[in-house]
Amino acid sequence: MLNLLRTGLLIAALTAMFMVVGYFIGGRTGIAIAFLVALGTNLFAYWNADRMVLRMQNAREVDVASAPDLVRLVGDLAQRAGLPMPRIYIIDTDQPNAFATGRNPQNAAVAVSSGLLRRLQPNEVAGVIAHELTHVKHRDTLTMTITATLAGAISMLAQFGLFFGGGNNRNNPLGGIGALLMVFLAPLAAAMVQMAVSRTREYAADRGGAEISGDPLALASALGKIDSAARQTINIGAERNPAMAHMYIANPLHGLGSDNLFSTHPSTENRIAELQKIAAEMGETGYSQPMHANFAPNAAGAGWRVPQFSEDDDTPHRGPWG
Repeated sequence: MLNLLRTGLLIAALTAMFMVVGYFIGGRTGIAIAFLVALGTNLFAYWNADRMVLRMQNAREVDVASAPDLVRLVGDLAQRAGLPMPRIYIIDTDQPNAFATGRNPQNAAVAVSSGLLRRLQPNEVAGVIAHELTHVKHRDTLTMTITATLAGAISMLAQFGLFFGGGNNRNNPLGGIGALLMVFLAPLAAAMVQMAVSRTREYAADRGGAEISGDPLALASALGKIDSAARQTINIGAERNPAMAHMYIANPLHGLGSDNLFSTHPSTENRIAELQKIAAEMGETGYSQPMHANFAPNAAGAGWRVPQFSEDDDTPHRGPWG
């Protein structure tokens, strides 16, 4: 219920920002038009944003034939979390990262990068996927997807208004200055709301992921590796669609993540410190057996083979999976 309330308040805040932009572009008429556009955007995002996000990140669906180890791991983790089996996607990028999407647990999808499977040990991959399944369980995925869509739409609306002379509208109280301010301030305000909510949810998902996987230190290790690699590796899909950066487990745009209003995620150092505290708690209270009882850690990437994709279509072809 609390998550539902937070989701409603967030969507209401972003919708209000949408209407403010409309007011500075077209006065009262602009408010009405912006409200209708926001309503349509929310409805579209609810039903279609998950597919749109996956497509924009160049994610391709895999199954037990093309990725048996990954599918088995996700299935085991979903069972431990009490969730239905999500759809599984792989993003063809060397940057290790992952995200989840979907309007509810019955329509969820988990996407991991090929770089994640190559660079991380199986128990670390398990921790990352458990983190994403926690987002699904808490229904964060709907909020994160809708906010990404609305934040991007607010930016486009502000630029659209300036381009088509919104500042000359006689109903605009600040004239051209107001339209110009909206171009910069509206997207910034939307991003700040988006980022603040994302940071709080990441800590909760880290704890949930640690509990589902049973190995908080593996998740901590994974976050350290992901953060280090993100500083050096470009994720083309994320760079083209920066409004979706908050959906990833770690910022895919850069590795500079300090806890301030302009960061999409908490700092990795703070997240690792919290996971170390959770590990101490779990050692004392006796949580469930860690996933690496079934997926023993190896050298980085050992045991994980990444499916090979055809460049001409979206069909995953069986690679060196044995």
